[in-house]
Amino acid sequence: MRNLKTLAALAGVLAIGGCAYPAGPADYRGYEVRGEQSVRFGVVESVREVHITPRDTGVGTAGGAALGMVAGSNVGGGSGQVAGAIGGAILGGIIGNNIERSANEHPGLEITVQLDSGQYISVVQGAEEPFRPGERVRILSGRGATRVTH
Repeated sequence: MRNLKTLAALAGVLAIGGCAYPAGPADYRGYEVRGEQSVRFGVVESVREVHITPRDTGVGTAGGAALGMVAGSNVGGGSGQVAGAIGGAILGGIIGNNIERSANEHPGLEITVQLDSGQYISVVQGAEEPFRPGERVRILSGRGATRVTH
């Protein structure tokens, strides 16, 4: 029982840690600070709502599998315990993966902008800042990331 509590606490800490990542247009990672960005200007052509699904870290799957294995191993005796542990690990992994995915998914926007140069670009980012067609915007690009701001 003590191992189960320790394992559950560890899985919880890892799952919560997996949720902490910047996603919005106003969020910068440490390595982006004081880095140069190019700035372009343009007009919003269209805006489309999208769902942003973060990359799979494996934390939910591993935590769920570990908890499911421990819980499943308490079923039956002998070879039944082994089967229970395997079944619990599989079900726990599936459930943990789905929990991680739904906890980290967030709304986003696909913003199509006509730059002053006449070129069109499209940027997908978090939906923290609203945009409407016809608005004048800035496009910030640097270090492999691009964002649209007012």
